[in-house]
Amino acid sequence: MASNDPCTLSNHNQVTVSHWHLSISPPNFEAKILTGKIRINARVISDNATQLILDTRDLTIVNVIDGLTGLTLSFKLGSVYEKCPAFGSPLIIDLPSDQTSHGSTPMIIIDYTTSPESSAVQWLEPAQTAGKQYPYLFTQCQAIHCRSLLPVQDTPSVKSTYSADVTVPKGLTALMSAVREGEGTAVGEFITFKFEQKVPIPSYLTALVIGALESRRIGPRSHVWSEKEIVDKAAFEFSQTEDMLKAAESIAGPYLWGVYDLLVLPPSFPYGGMENPCLTFVTPTLLAGDKSLANVVAHEISHSWTGNLVTNKNWEHFWLNEGFTRYLESLIVAAVWGEKERHLQQMLGWKSLQDSVDKFGPTNPLTSLVPTLSDIDPDDAFSSVPYEKGFALLYLLETIVGLDKMKGYLRSHVENFKYKTIDSNEWKEFFLQHFEKENDDGLFASIDWDKWFYSPGMPPYQPQYDVSASSACSSLAERWSQCNDDTEFTANEFEALSSTQGQEFLNQLLNKPPLSVNVLKKLETVYKMKERANSEIRFRWLRLALKGKYVDVYPHVVQFLLEQGRMKFVRPLYRELYNCDGDGKKLAMDTFIANKGIYHGIASTMIAKDLGVN
Repeated sequence: MASNDPCTLSNHNQVTVSHWHLSISPPNFEAKILTGKIRINARVISDNATQLILDTRDLTIVNVIDGLTGLTLSFKLGSVYEKCPAFGSPLIIDLPSDQTSHGSTPMIIIDYTTSPESSAVQWLEPAQTAGKQYPYLFTQCQAIHCRSLLPVQDTPSVKSTYSADVTVPKGLTALMSAVREGEGTAVGEFITFKFEQKVPIPSYLTALVIGALESRRIGPRSHVWSEKEIVDKAAFEFSQTEDMLKAAESIAGPYLWGVYDLLVLPPSFPYGGMENPCLTFVTPTLLAGDKSLANVVAHEISHSWTGNLVTNKNWEHFWLNEGFTRYLESLIVAAVWGEKERHLQQMLGWKSLQDSVDKFGPTNPLTSLVPTLSDIDPDDAFSSVPYEKGFALLYLLETIVGLDKMKGYLRSHVENFKYKTIDSNEWKEFFLQHFEKENDDGLFASIDWDKWFYSPGMPPYQPQYDVSASSACSSLAERWSQCNDDTEFTANEFEALSSTQGQEFLNQLLNKPPLSVNVLKKLETVYKMKERANSEIRFRWLRLALKGKYVDVYPHVVQFLLEQGRMKFVRPLYRELYNCDGDGKKLAMDTFIANKGIYHGIASTMIAKDLGVN
């Protein structure tokens, strides 16, 4: 039976994992190796399935035993999948002969170790942490990196519960994407933490972090975790978390995960956030000091419903996670910060979508809402397309049926599909059933569903947003684009803008012809761009300066590249520095080659591809 996921080597359509328990021994920080024992509970769902096939990459399998009898089972590790090495190697286990019929429930125990090359795990030396005293590790399993952390059916099509016990040296704390049971049990020089995730999740939501961590309560069901050096700053920054949770619940239904904690990771974390259940990971680039970037948490909170409860069946339908999450996020933003802020943020999203389409090219099939990923690493397809093109489709539907009806649909969507995985056709069928009367009345007749799903490039519809909140951005951007020596500006013009307006102002300048070096120097001086702590403002300013060939900004670009490893920032800046005249190309190459070890493996791999580094 063929898999419905082209990115897995497992036989999940024959035997499916329903639960697993993981035991992690004290990590070997020097060798960068984790030693684990995983007990897998599976169910045979086809006739005469003689094998359990799991996804692995860079794992050493020590032994495999039958958890019911204790007998050793035959297994082999297949060769690396040549057409796409990122898919790894299948672990093929011969099931006990009496556990192969439909409905059988084999239990398999696997002892294994990870490799220092595991793409899921980043190991940090004490010097790379804020405290400089203890080592640190964290995982990033989306999209198909969990297979380098543990043997697993690494596909969103499979959801399972899990439990775990993780032993670490005293002085360190372990956290996972699950509810922690107690405060840990100390034995000798080590302490063991226990976890349980009762809600079935796909493998990519598996998460582990070990470090010198402290927490602060920021709500009735939420703590923020980080190293002690920044935990209070993080608690201030994310103090509105409960307000966002309540806003999400009012739209999408009850929060079913128990706790909602945040972990502020070291700077090398490659994403803005990762929606690991019970423990959202966020980048320290959100710590602007004024809560101006805290609304990113609204996106990760939204994933608690769209993505974590209702999940894309495979990575070709990733927009069902991210487009829906962008949409729910926008409704939370409207509830907490107002409808004008919602529209302003969506304007930023449209710019991000245009940047992605420009990068890939408008005919590149990876800019389709539902791309084909046969023999393609999902990381190579990652962009803002599923986020923003998906949002654009849902916003179009909102303009047709109305905001209130769309909110009602969203709640029904979650209720109908929770705990399940779906593809785009299943979504469309349910949507049209929900709006049966509207469909019969021809309200959706103008929508070419296949064009939306499968055509590359920008969407066939551009949303019309309320531009009242952006008018100040537009007028200011126009003045700067027409600036001459006599044009006067004041610092208050920029200070009066919100963070989102400041980003939109710079975006509008980026869409205009390059500013001259003299104008860029003037903008930098008047608005004190070198002093900005807001990473989104800083990122756009540096791009604007590179576009205008302002070579004096090169050291500031390099500084920003080395301060953090968020791919949203570092990948475009490396590409744009590389494409600059003169010393830009050499500086980009030299900076990356000398410092690629500071980045997460996912980011390092993608930057290397961007720059053509072997």
